[in-house]
Amino acid sequence: MPFIDVQTNLPASSFSEDFVRKLSSCAAAALGKPEDRMNVVVKPGLLMLIGGSCSPCVSLSVSAIGVTDTAEKNKEHSAKIFEFLTGELGLTEDRIVIQFHELQPHQVGKKGTVMSFL
Repeated sequence: MPFIDVQTNLPASSFSEDFVRKLSSCAAAALGKPEDRMNVVVKPGLLMLIGGSCSPCVSLSVSAIGVTDTAEKNKEHSAKIFEFLTGELGLTEDRIVIQFHELQPHQVGKKGTVMSFL
């Protein structure tokens, strides 16, 4: 059950439901997870600074169980997500940062329990 959290200083008008669906599909494919397990949140219009500049930028957080636990895996995930974001948003790679967080099944609640029991 991956969680994708996008924070950006781009305006809300830069994003549509179609963008959210495409990001979900891209991330699901990159992580090898079913699309119906994806959770995506886009937070536009924030005051942000990356690399000393407030130029348009994106900070993306990927939290998932079992697929973000090694540098090798995250390098592959990063390449696919960067390709999507640069293509869709017209940003250069230096204006995007991605954080990967490994979750354990007991840290994710669903259906009144945690993933350990589902």
